[in-house]
Amino acid sequence: MERIVPRSASDEIDLYIRTIYSLLKSTTEVKLRSLEEVHAGMNSSLHLDARQTTLDASAFIYSILRLPSCITEVHSIILGQSASVFAAHGYTDVETWESVSARARRRRCYYDGKGTLACYIASRSDIEDVIPVLVAYQIEWNKLHNLLQNCPPDLLKNIHSRDDERMEELAELIELPLDDLDRLVAVLDDDLAAILQEIASRECEIGVRLLSGSLSDYLRATRIWWENIAHTAPVLDDRPVYFISSNTHSVINLLSGFALKHRDELIEFLKTDVNAFLQSEWEDIVEQKAQSNEANFFYYLLKRYQQTPAGKHLLNEQARYEKSRGIIRIPSLHSFDIEAQVIDLSQIQREDIDRRVLQGIDLAGFDTQCDFLSCSDAIILNIDYPLGVGAYNILSKLGEHISHILGVYIEGKAATLNGVRGDVMIPSVVQDEQSLNTYLFQNVFNAQDVERDLVYGTVLDNQKALTALGTFLQNSRLMDVMYREGYTDIEMEAGPYLSAIYEITRPKRFPTNEIVNLYGVPFDIGILHYASDKPMSKGKNLGAGALSYEGMDSTYASSVAILRRILRQEFKRLSGNGKYPLKPEN
Repeated sequence: MERIVPRSASDEIDLYIRTIYSLLKSTTEVKLRSLEEVHAGMNSSLHLDARQTTLDASAFIYSILRLPSCITEVHSIILGQSASVFAAHGYTDVETWESVSARARRRRCYYDGKGTLACYIASRSDIEDVIPVLVAYQIEWNKLHNLLQNCPPDLLKNIHSRDDERMEELAELIELPLDDLDRLVAVLDDDLAAILQEIASRECEIGVRLLSGSLSDYLRATRIWWENIAHTAPVLDDRPVYFISSNTHSVINLLSGFALKHRDELIEFLKTDVNAFLQSEWEDIVEQKAQSNEANFFYYLLKRYQQTPAGKHLLNEQARYEKSRGIIRIPSLHSFDIEAQVIDLSQIQREDIDRRVLQGIDLAGFDTQCDFLSCSDAIILNIDYPLGVGAYNILSKLGEHISHILGVYIEGKAATLNGVRGDVMIPSVVQDEQSLNTYLFQNVFNAQDVERDLVYGTVLDNQKALTALGTFLQNSRLMDVMYREGYTDIEMEAGPYLSAIYEITRPKRFPTNEIVNLYGVPFDIGILHYASDKPMSKGKNLGAGALSYEGMDSTYASSVAILRRILRQEFKRLSGNGKYPLKPEN
């Protein structure tokens, strides 16, 4: 069958990727300056002004948010798949170093305090993500270094964000629009003066070393990740499983009710919180001036509260509470940073479930709305969504060990070419740039499943998604071709997950560069993407990092739809096998 697909990997992007891997074959450290020219020549949509002498604030902010804060002190970065890989190369104590993390990218990293950063990677997609981020960071650091030479030392030493006069002077001296400087300052936060002085004092010169890049090492790291889960939750061996790839908060909050049980304590915290926006938002909710969902507000507030010294006591309390409801959190050990959550549906309490999940579930013929769950033998396995090929590795591993998969539900961020931030896209076609396959499948969700709980955004179903190689590995030519061919949903996980589903349901490895029909798969496939970026807007919003409170509406509307689907399917399954017979008719 002849088909027209977007040629997303332009010659410039192909050259960049080949250059990255050819350099990383070296057994010694590679300097990032070797990649700066090919990086700039790619004309990335995230780094439009890479060749300019003026600062590309959006690219710099985007990079800062996806690197640990210690990056300002780092000159050497080591990449490896697991603790055993690091140990085999002489780094036997890497996990005793300081654990550090980025604000907008989840990756296990350790800092030795002397300029060396060790990062765990789950697949080649991590390399294709972290290397361009580092190169963009170094390019923009060095631009700012040169621009700061025009600034009097006294200005940098005493600068702070509340001094409007000095901020305006700084913006003029470094040739940066004031609104861009304000965005940069918001990211640097209280360290503004110290960081600017550090940037002014030296050029950035980072080296990277990949300890091992074989497929076997990635698969071994995935096995280490899985063995930790299997040891902690052996019930996964012989129980039917609904698999969800989402995040670490929404599914748990909707099923446990923990945040809402601490409503009064959270309101007291809000009175002392310095975040004026949240205080104003709560006042508007109380006065019914805001359409925001009250439960979503408390879910967000709980996480914020637990990050403060006053709220840390709720972390242990929450763990005990969740365990009593059949919910177990399993952090990863000695490999990539993807938390798993195992949820025993038979222990979930009806009164704890967010009422939105139960709306629209037809349980006619039963005495109570959720008693059927006590008869369930099913498990929900929820993981913090992985990056790119890591998704394929993980679901393939689960397919080896889980005997009965009832559904695969994928919820994650995406860029949109036809919507706005906060919209939800529901694809029925996925073009995967990893396998080059075009996947056709029956998405179990439609717009009506999500829109009933989406307050601010729009739900766009029947979309075509493209699983890109990386966030930086896109340019305007790619965007134009994609849009012309009707691909409006850009993300990184759906394609690899569908490749794994192919192998779980077919007797051979997934093909390459084909149209692949996944209709008739014997379990649910559900994919929901909420828009966090809009590349056609030329990058201004791409440096914003996480959606934060703005993303609550679309995130929770998607999670509600997934859980409602699971409970409905479980109801049908139990009714069909007689485990929960219908109430006798009068």
